[in-house]
Amino acid sequence: MASSSSSSFFTYFTLLFLVLFSSQLLGATAKYYPVRHRRHPHIASHNYRDALTKSIMFFEGQRSGRLPPNQRISWRRNSGLSDGSAVHVDLVGGYYDAGDNVKFGFPMAFTSTMLSWSVIEFGGLMKGELQNAKEAIRWATDYLLKATAHPDTIYVQVGDARKDHACWERPEDMDTPRSVFKIDKNTPGTEVAAETAAALAAASLVFRRSDPTYSKLLARRAIRVFEFADKYRGSYSNGLKPYVCPYYCDFSGYQDELLWGAAWLHKATKNPTYLNYIQANGQTLGADESDNTFGWDNKHVGARILLSKAFLVQRVQSLHDYKSHADNYICSLIPGTPYSSAQYTPGGLLFKMNDSNMQYVTSTSFLLVTYAKYLTSAHMVVNCGGSTVTPKKLRTLAKRQVDYLLGDNPMKMSFMVGYGARYPKRIHHRGSSLPSIATHPAKIQCSAGFSVMNSQFPNPNILMGAIVGGPDQHDHFPDQRSDYEQSEPATYINAPLVGSLTYLAHSFGQL
Repeated sequence: MASSSSSSFFTYFTLLFLVLFSSQLLGATAKYYPVRHRRHPHIASHNYRDALTKSIMFFEGQRSGRLPPNQRISWRRNSGLSDGSAVHVDLVGGYYDAGDNVKFGFPMAFTSTMLSWSVIEFGGLMKGELQNAKEAIRWATDYLLKATAHPDTIYVQVGDARKDHACWERPEDMDTPRSVFKIDKNTPGTEVAAETAAALAAASLVFRRSDPTYSKLLARRAIRVFEFADKYRGSYSNGLKPYVCPYYCDFSGYQDELLWGAAWLHKATKNPTYLNYIQANGQTLGADESDNTFGWDNKHVGARILLSKAFLVQRVQSLHDYKSHADNYICSLIPGTPYSSAQYTPGGLLFKMNDSNMQYVTSTSFLLVTYAKYLTSAHMVVNCGGSTVTPKKLRTLAKRQVDYLLGDNPMKMSFMVGYGARYPKRIHHRGSSLPSIATHPAKIQCSAGFSVMNSQFPNPNILMGAIVGGPDQHDHFPDQRSDYEQSEPATYINAPLVGSLTYLAHSFGQL
């Protein structure tokens, strides 16, 4: 019986694909013939504003919970409406991190922190996209407030990842266990707690003027959560290892999150307690380590850049060492300088690792344009062993990375879904790959969806703005749905790009 229903579903999907995509592809053929301009310093090769709009819209496709009336990615529907009920807590809302239906608190908090940092640095340039960016942040922080409602406890995950990954089903259909996992005094999780504190503190700055009551709530909660993170030390990868590993296992330790969390609380509260904490603990928390990868796991580099602002812009002299710590990171990125250690593909893309490499491209690009802003404000440069690196050079490198992502690469394709003439069509994403509720209201069972996952059909639902893991070290991208390392989008890939795209759109007069 199961094989018969799976077969009829596959037949249905085949017919649906033929109807939908014949018209879609014909329309696309007629639609995309870009006007060729001669390259000019003041004419952008990309529509950064369009990419910005889409990069923020993506988050609406990742929403869990009850969707609002102004939901723009209309093929999604409500999901996870009983999340938390297993432990009598309201954990409805938040984001699915990537192409599955699990809510992982660690990357969700980092996503929120980076969206907030994008708005803090470049929100004044965002024009009409500022409200959309704030809504994307609030969808995360509303959930993080629920997850931290009980003192000395944080609910850090909803969904059993192993059981979820054994199914290929829409979030609206999911019937896998919505198990809830928490950290507390007995099962600490310093890295998740400190990242959650950073997310709440950063968001409190975003909403300080537009919603002061909400901002104060976020700041108060951030203070309490950081205190918990620091007091009850331990990695959640130990206590919750069977559930969080290998998905979001913490490999870098929790020291980087404590420094990062303290840096955000210093910025958000101006309470001297946090500056004292940073001065007393910075070295032991790894302030000067030479780990030059910035992402959901390791925050050292982000903390260095953020704290350098306090010295460069706010003239906090006691943090002057963070300028040299930040400079060391910058020097590692610049090709041709004595301390350069970063690897680039033949086509020019920063390459850190095979699995979801684009997350490091977007996070690095953000740090480059942000540090360039701080340096410009302070009228300073970076000295890399006798080579002078100007803010302009940082912006040029960031632009090159973003342009590669948007289509200036050997494959001549954009790695953002829905942007440009050619982009990934078979992304590793359950909701995007299966027919929508509107076109197929009947439930699609757990295993029935794998016939689609393993097919070559393009996804029927466009997850607008989704950025995939990206090409390999040889600039190759197979566009295979089963290849999660290269074809899966994730919230933490998009979040830092929001800031970089805002800067580029503004600098080319598109905003």
